Amino acid sequence: MQVLVDSSIWIDYFRTGRSSSHLDMLIDENLIVTNDLILAELVPFLKIKKQYQLIGLLEEISRNPLTINWQEIIHFQTQCLAAGANGMGIPDLIIAQNALQNDCAIYSLDKHFQQLQRIIQIDLLP
Repeated sequence: MQVLVDSSIWIDYFRTGRSSSHLDMLIDENLIVTNDLILAELVPFLKIKKQYQLIGLLEEISRNPLTINWQEIIHFQTQCLAAGANGMGIPDLIIAQNALQNDCAIYSLDKHFQQLQRIIQIDLLP
C-alpha cells in the first residue's frame, strides 16, 4: 500500500526527524506518494529558504491526481460536525479524500487525521 505523506511529516523530517521516524523506511521501500495540495503547502517556504535541490526531490515523488468531489467533501464535513469535530479544515478533508480515492494510507502528525480516522475510516500510519 502506498502512503500519502502529509506536510506535517515533511516539516518534522526537515527540522529534526524526531517524530517522522518511519519516513526513511517508506522512502527506501518506494512507498511514498504526494499530491499538489501537499506540495503547495511545502514548496513556497522551501523557495523562500532557497532549498531548490529539496524542491526538486519532492517534485520527483509520484503524485496522486487531485480529483475533488465537492459533494463528498461536504458529506465528510457534515459527518465531522455531527461528531463534534468542528475545526476540520477543508485541506485536510481533501487530503483524506485523495488518500481514499487512491487507496493510500496517510502518514501525518496532524491530530485532525486521527479524528478523521474515527469518522470516515481512513488508513492512518501510527
